[in-house]
Parts: sequence; C-alpha cells; structure tokens
Amino acid sequence: MNSSANPIRVLVAGLGNMGRSHALAYHENPGFEIAGLVNRSKVELPGALSGYEIVPSFSEALLELRPELCSINTYSDSHAAYAVTAMEAGCHVFVEKPLATTVADAERVVACARANGRKLIVGYILRHHPSWMRLIAEARKLGPPYVFRMNLNQQSSGPTWATHKSLMQTTAPIVDCGVHYVDVMCQITDARPVEVRGMGLRLSNEIAADMYNYGHLQVIFEDGSAGWYEAGWGPMISETAFFVKDVISPNGAVSIVMDQAARSDDIDVHTKTAVIRLHSAATGPDGRFLKPDEDLQMEGEPGHQDLCYREQAFVFKAIRENINLDRHMDDAVQSLKICLAADESVRTGRPVML
Repeated sequence: MNSSANPIRVLVAGLGNMGRSHALAYHENPGFEIAGLVNRSKVELPGALSGYEIVPSFSEALLELRPELCSINTYSDSHAAYAVTAMEAGCHVFVEKPLATTVADAERVVACARANGRKLIVGYILRHHPSWMRLIAEARKLGPPYVFRMNLNQQSSGPTWATHKSLMQTTAPIVDCGVHYVDVMCQITDARPVEVRGMGLRLSNEIAADMYNYGHLQVIFEDGSAGWYEAGWGPMISETAFFVKDVISPNGAVSIVMDQAARSDDIDVHTKTAVIRLHSAATGPDGRFLKPDEDLQMEGEPGHQDLCYREQAFVFKAIRENINLDRHMDDAVQSLKICLAADESVRTGRPVML
C-alpha cells in the first residue's frame, strides 16, 4: 500500500467490471482519494463503494471536482475523447485497454500526454503480474526468432454473454483482448511488426451483421518472429484448449500450463499461470535431450482484484516519482496498431503491411 500526506484525487469514469475493480483499488489505497464516480446509469456497487455518489456526466464532474487523475474505464469508443479532455484539463490519466478504437486516436492521446506533460497509463494488467513478467523474462533468454502461440476464448452465457455483446457494439474480441497478448509478444521481441493478417467469423445472429465474435490474427516481425492470437466469445465457444500461451525459439520453449479444471468465463483464470514450463532444445551426442523440462510452480499468485491493486499502485508511483512512460505509451500504440490491422484484414480479406 502507498500513502501520502496529499492523496491523489481521482475521478473514476465507467463502473463495469474493470471500473468497479479499479475504484476498489483507489478506495483501499491511502495514496488515493476518490473525488467522484461517473456512470451514465445507476449501478449496484460493492459495499466498500456504497458511500460514493454516482454522477452521469464526465465533463461536468471533471469541471466541478477538479481531480488530479482520471481513471477511464468506459466503452472503448469514448476512451480517446475522455482521455484528451482530462489531460487538457490538467489531469493525469489511467485508461483501460484498448487505448482507442483507431490508431490516429491513440496517437492523438499520446501526443496530448506529451504536449501537456501528463502521465498516461494504459490498463495492461499483465504487466503487473509477477508470473507473466517471469514468462517474458524466460522467453527473452531463449533469443529470437520466436513463434508466439496465444489465445483466450470465453464460453459465455447469461450476464457474461450480455457484457460481450455490449463490447462488440464497438470492438471485436481480437482487438479488445488481443492488445494484451500482442503487447506480451512485443515485450519479448524488440523487432518491428511488418505484416498482419486476420480472419473472423460471425457465429451468432445476436450481434451486428458487420461484427464477428470469433477471430484469429497472425503477425510477422522484422526479425522473422511470427505469432498468432485467437479470441472467441459466446455460448457456442468450446472450452477445449481455450487458454494457450506458448513461446518457441530455436533454443527451446516457455509455456503456461493451465489447470485442467479451469473454466474460460472465470475472470481470475484469464491472468493466472498455474505452472510455467521451461523446455530446452539442447541435445547430446545421442540426439536425446540433455535435460528434462522444468516446471516453475507459480504459487500464491495475485487474483484479479489483487492485480488491480498492483496496477493502481504503479499509477501512484508513476505520478509521484515522475516515471518516464515513453516506452509504455509507444507499446500501447503498437499493440493496438497490430490488432486494428488484423481487424482491417478480416474485413478486407487482404494482409496489411505496417
């Protein structure tokens, strides 16, 4: 926990799953003071947040409450406008991924942060997860070129499927979730992405005719590395092999081995690693492997809410210690650029050169 004689006053906009989790993190951290909560409609809040009033207008709350930080957890199509408005009003900004729904808007938000000397932190929660940090470090030790094999499919029904349908009013699954895992790829290889391909399929009449709830992207990097990411949402999605996180290089592989009992709609499963398996490709004179695979037991992992606490502790540190966030912001734009190129490829049927 962080503390400060002068806590950072934060305005929290958007009270869906992530917004509520971040609001709880601000409430629990003495380094922050919640100035207000913004949501277009009244929603049920956890008991710890019940004492805060919910107001419907972000712009009015910004003007009246004058926060130091705005936490933007609304639907993706409002992220850029809210972030720019907040930074031009003198606020630092935490914004949930994806940073925007177009590359031009994402670049506009980053430019605004730099022009106004404001901190801009994008909600890549895996960057604060000790096990994912270990996965990235072990993969980098292997050396390029890499093969990245990643997916996160979610078999959803009831309220979860309703949430997914709301998200798909603006953003396809390979963009909404893909930015996380493409960000992981970009942290492992420092090479520039050069080509992106995508394919998608609409598997439900409950979503718009021009939207798809299953998608697959492929990205090729300048160093020869290649990766794919797959995301599907809905009641028809299979639970089989819904969580694949695999990095392969000429020298071996590092993989996340998921608990066989895990369910795809469990939000904590989306970040847990259970076991990281290290495989060395080295062989002896007889052609057999020199050493067996090593399993790193990732015990005591932070759950989803704990990760939100860690993420907002980083936000506090970035503001109070004036941490340079140039690479963080550039990576956010790059991962979005790849995912939006994949979406363009789905819609045009052609690969996109970056």
